[in-house]
Amino acid sequence: MGQKTDRRIELHEMLCSALGSRNVYFQPPESLKLKYPAIVYELNVVRNLSADNKSNYKLDTSYKVTLIEHDPDSEIMLDIFKIPMCKFDSQYVADNLIHNVFTICY
Repeated sequence: MGQKTDRRIELHEMLCSALGSRNVYFQPPESLKLKYPAIVYELNVVRNLSADNKSNYKLDTSYKVTLIEHDPDSEIMLDIFKIPMCKFDSQYVADNLIHNVFTICY
């Protein structure tokens, strides 16, 4: 596996640990029935940095991470915040489920 894939798998395991279950899904198809609480995440931004406008020396990757659950007072958010480079973006309710959206640069 490539370094980018290894890091995504590492992030996946951190998200499973924060959630306390394996209900963590990377870019799931719409037909997949999720089990709640759940975390859904997807690639958000990939940015290449170069020193001389020719050679890339750094690749920054971020993921949009959405915690989906019924409990408005859940402690799961606190565990997600422990992941390095995590930033809270927004919260909304859809289908009687609370969606907390984060960006994690990893």
